[in-house]
Amino acid sequence: MDMPHDQNMPMIMNMVMQMNFYWGKDVTILIKGWPNNNLGMYILSLFFVFFMAFRVETMSMGPIMINKRPIGIIQPGIYYTLRMVLVYFVMLAVMSFNIGIFIVAILGHGLGYVVVKYRELVAAEMTTDSNGTDPQV
Repeated sequence: MDMPHDQNMPMIMNMVMQMNFYWGKDVTILIKGWPNNNLGMYILSLFFVFFMAFRVETMSMGPIMINKRPIGIIQPGIYYTLRMVLVYFVMLAVMSFNIGIFIVAILGHGLGYVVVKYRELVAAEMTTDSNGTDPQV
């Protein structure tokens, strides 16, 4: 279906956005021309999206603590802002509707969640051990 062209509105050419899930390396992720239908760059972008999703989950534990105090007063805000930037980048990458990107984003979030929960479990066991109680009782 052709849309009428208004002289005051620029015509958008070659702008086709996929609106259903599909499989393949022919995708645009976050930046026009990336991965540019190149299999190597597509695989690199899969690793990149996986890492971003993984990092979002590992950042959910909060800012780095030294001597039980946050470093500086501004750090938690910067840390939260960086985490939100990664969250939105992952969301925008998944909006490419590419199945490979969707799968690695889910795997990254899932593995990151497992790592966070494992670290919390280890930290809880160390706290229990340091209090002098037997964790197996």
